[in-house]
Amino acid sequence: MLKIRKGDTVAVLIGKDRGKQGKVMYVLSQEHKALVEGINYVKKAKRRTSQDQQHTGIVQMEKPVAISNLAVVCKNCNAPAKVGFSVLKDKTKARVCKKCSEAI
Repeated sequence: MLKIRKGDTVAVLIGKDRGKQGKVMYVLSQEHKALVEGINYVKKAKRRTSQDQQHTGIVQMEKPVAISNLAVVCKNCNAPAKVGFSVLKDKTKARVCKKCSEAI
């Protein structure tokens, strides 16, 4: 079970975008990667495949980042934190911040 989900705000721990924060757009669970908004931009050369295609030439796009290089940002601490799990009173499992013990 992955600790990062779609919609979470995450911080990049390693790489060229280290220290930046962004929102998770989607998670590739089989590959253990996540696409984060505004992180890991790369340039890709695209050629025209049809007459009405507008994006040709060198295009800047986002690529997925390994989940091991990301940390969830706690809303209470406002800092990257480790994520743990706890069972609530109504017997549901929830993600919690290990620093402040608040639900994420």
